[in-house]
Amino acid sequence: MGSAVAVVRYAQHGAILVVTIDNAPVNALGAEVRRGLVDAIAAAEAAPGVAAVLIVGAGRNFIGGADIREFGKPPVAPLLPDVCQRIEACSKPVIAAIHGVALGGGLEVALAAHYRLALGGAKLGLPEVLLGLLPGAGGTQRAPRLIGAQAALDMMLTGRQLGAAEARALGLVDKLGVDAADPLEQGLAYAAELVAAHAPARRTRDADRLADVAASQAAIDAARSSTAKQARGLFSPLKIIDAVQGALDLPFDQGMALERALFVQCLDSPQRAGLVHAFFAEREVVKAPETRVAQPRPIASIGIVGGGTMGAGITVAALDAGLPVTMIEVDAAALARGRALVEKVYDGQVAKGRMTAAAKATTMARYTGSTAYDALAQVDLVIEAVFEDMAVKQAVFAQLDRVCKPGAVLATNTSYLDIDQIAASTTRPADVVGLHFFSPANIMKLLEIVVPERTAPEVVATAFALAKLLRKTPVRAGVCDGFIGNRILAVYRTAADHMLEDGASPYQIDAAVRAFGYPMGPYQMSDLAGGDIGWATRKRRAPTRDPRARYVQIADRLCERGWFGQKTGRGYYLYADGARSGTPDPEVAAIVDAERQRAGVRARSFTDDEIMRRYMAAMINEGANVVHEGIALRPLDVDVTFVHGYGFPRYRGGPMHYADTIGLDQVLADIRTFAQDDPVFWNASPLLVELVERGENFASLNQA
Repeated sequence: MGSAVAVVRYAQHGAILVVTIDNAPVNALGAEVRRGLVDAIAAAEAAPGVAAVLIVGAGRNFIGGADIREFGKPPVAPLLPDVCQRIEACSKPVIAAIHGVALGGGLEVALAAHYRLALGGAKLGLPEVLLGLLPGAGGTQRAPRLIGAQAALDMMLTGRQLGAAEARALGLVDKLGVDAADPLEQGLAYAAELVAAHAPARRTRDADRLADVAASQAAIDAARSSTAKQARGLFSPLKIIDAVQGALDLPFDQGMALERALFVQCLDSPQRAGLVHAFFAEREVVKAPETRVAQPRPIASIGIVGGGTMGAGITVAALDAGLPVTMIEVDAAALARGRALVEKVYDGQVAKGRMTAAAKATTMARYTGSTAYDALAQVDLVIEAVFEDMAVKQAVFAQLDRVCKPGAVLATNTSYLDIDQIAASTTRPADVVGLHFFSPANIMKLLEIVVPERTAPEVVATAFALAKLLRKTPVRAGVCDGFIGNRILAVYRTAADHMLEDGASPYQIDAAVRAFGYPMGPYQMSDLAGGDIGWATRKRRAPTRDPRARYVQIADRLCERGWFGQKTGRGYYLYADGARSGTPDPEVAAIVDAERQRAGVRARSFTDDEIMRRYMAAMINEGANVVHEGIALRPLDVDVTFVHGYGFPRYRGGPMHYADTIGLDQVLADIRTFAQDDPVFWNASPLLVELVERGENFASLNQA
């Protein structure tokens, strides 16, 4: 007996019906797979010679989860909850042999089986929360019954993946298999054991880890209290807790009905739409025109010029990726400081138990420091991370041009400067590219890949390959002052400064931005980054500033006093005794008042909603300009830049997705209202005007 269905095959091995899910690349649970599983269980029930059913995944995984191609489309029967119910209701024992990943719906299928075997390297998780959803095929009902409320809530609220050993310790799986062995062989051996022992079809719904009602309720209450604080603005975490409360309070079938109702509420939430947009945008953003036509050059070793905070952070990111790194500094003292910054990161990891001293030693063995550029003669790629000054960078590139081998990629980590100008100072402009890392570079995910006019396509492809190696999220940007992120930042920060001079306090603006979902507001961010950075940029831009444009001088007054933020103990906030979080400073309020008087501004009050309308309108409008000018390929590139580099709340999808949700006509109307007071600053983007006239949105440009 057997089947020839493409994505689900079943064949009898002795008394065991082996059901193989074969839906490359990750065995996602598309409609055909769901139908195949139901058919396989029916075949097992009908065959007198079958004593047990073994479900395995072909290829490298058990089941990777839902089929993302079905997102946003009408549901097709059978729905996964019904498939899981059918598996659990089978009168013959059903065994899941898990290797690779069993995530989301994949783990829910395994939970519906009667017994679970996990190979050593398996990863199990219920990560639906990361897409604004909850496990909707019995996960919220079966997992708590099997492993208890606390462990189940931890899995579902974090979305983290459990290793096989942890899953076994919790009781999520019944048996551990050997990592490298064949899941089919191990599954058959386990199934044969169970058949020989006359093991019953043991339903997970009957498991009793919720029997201690008081302990279960305490775990649910604790999760509700901590989630209410942490998950500001997020919808699905509290719905997950409601579903687990249902597992405790209701009979199984009623709990399943509650789970389905809560799942549908999550499906319809704007947060889910934002998180799904972010999910797809991250997959789309790695596809640049150059990566489609050119092959990357090999990267076996890299050089870093500059051992400051940024250079050290990039060095750590490269060492973590297994690359040998050569760091160049001006003298032995600077080199020692650079190495110390790198070691400090690893010492911190050793202290926290995240790394052994031996692993640190192995990692640092790939690090070399030198004061001579000649040490870079054989590296495949060099990243310059020196002071943000054109003359300094051109001097570095003259040295790189002299010593680097033909075909080496020469990258600059500038935040604002004209990379075409840097490239032109070498004899090999085709090899020059911008790699704009975000600080701390070993932690922040965003990498702007800035493409000057004469860069060879394979150099761009190499930059994308490096991003993958370093586990960064790359966004392709064109050359302009500030590229995508910092160019837009300069504009919405200006909008904030206008509101500050017009009557809002820096503390109210920061609080409004945090309430919107950002981890911190613009003035906290300025204090963290250092006010001197923005000051240097403003001074550099002063000669080219539009004389008609309004210029708020409050930040300059603070910088003139040497108040650069956290590193100097005060900025917009006071940082007593090296504190990381600041307190409002009455002297700053006095400076702001004096500046209002000097500028002849009569202070007025702002509501938080007014603050965010202006803040977001400025961000969206400049985002539209960046797309219109081709600096960003698509609106989604702006979204990914802001979610990964600027703290934009992921559940809102990014500024351009957010603009679509509130309506571009509304954004344009706001800009035109604000322009009545300041037509120079509030100048509507031609792209925004055109989209509103056509009745289209930013999403319509993401298909291009």
